Amino acid sequence: MKRPLLIFLVLAFGLSWAAALPLWFGGGLVPPQLQVMGTLMMFTPAVGLLGVWALSRTPFRQWARQTGLTLGERKGRTWMLVVAAWLGVPLLTFLALGISAAVGLVSLDLDRLSLLRASWGAQGVEAPADLSTVAVVQAVIAVVAGPVLNAVPALGEEWGWRGWLVPRLVAGDGMLAGLLISGAVWGLWHAPLTLLGYNYPRLGSWAALAFIGFCVVAGVVLGWLRLRCGSVWPAVVAHGSLNAVAGVALLFGDAAQPPNELLAGITGVVGWVLLALLGAVLLRFFPVRPPQPAGPGHPAEGSGRAGAAEPARAAEPGEAAEPVRPAEPVRPAEPVRPAEPG
Repeated sequence: MKRPLLIFLVLAFGLSWAAALPLWFGGGLVPPQLQVMGTLMMFTPAVGLLGVWALSRTPFRQWARQTGLTLGERKGRTWMLVVAAWLGVPLLTFLALGISAAVGLVSLDLDRLSLLRASWGAQGVEAPADLSTVAVVQAVIAVVAGPVLNAVPALGEEWGWRGWLVPRLVAGDGMLAGLLISGAVWGLWHAPLTLLGYNYPRLGSWAALAFIGFCVVAGVVLGWLRLRCGSVWPAVVAHGSLNAVAGVALLFGDAAQPPNELLAGITGVVGWVLLALLGAVLLRFFPVRPPQPAGPGHPAEGSGRAGAAEPARAAEPGEAAEPVRPAEPVRPAEPVRPAEPG
């Protein structure tokens, strides 16, 4: 394992466990500790990436461009993908809920909203009389404002996972393998929470394995967003939106027959299938390739004249660039010796 990758993973995983320790020794996944520690965890991939940057001695402007903090070369495409992520994630989430209800995995209770009422009671809060209006307002806020409210912590994750790790793995292992591996790493990083049953409370510690499955397929879509425009911001918006709407959708269920989180909704098997199909369509019809920034003082790939020397390969973030070997001087031709007389 190369040094930059090792540094990144040690910091991201080590600090995530450190942030979650109060949950392990202080009562488990209970508010408000869960919200506080979970938010702190989301910044650990960014801290890991800053550790790599500190050792790389790369100017920050160049580093920001290489890791997708800018809007990319085609800003119009980036903004289009931001809008698509903003609207598409809620659409996909409620589509997963609808399919789950259609196949009998979720029993909806749109009249009494008993599951939403029960969730309020579990937090020690009395549900309002007009719960339907509250539910609509909550859903609208999650869809419209969720990406903004969650943008900063989502960036803490996406800058590390999609901004730096995805291009590195894709360049070394190929497009599909790199995306799948990055998703598995992302899912495993959640272990401090998922081993306590986070997202899949019925499964206990097995929730850690289930969430890796979700992260693998979701990571393909998020990775495609990053590579398609050279920017992490569409993935940040998608991640922030997902965190806002994923839990809200299932609250439209029936408390008497609560949904099985492993099967229903966007984080269940129904969602896995939808995300896998979406990822396959995106990669098939809208192919992407890893960013290959040109090294300082060298032309970008494909811009040189025919017969010109091949430009030096740009160093990956965190690696020192190979020195360029000067060309050997051309030896002058030997002068023609005059013919001897006779």
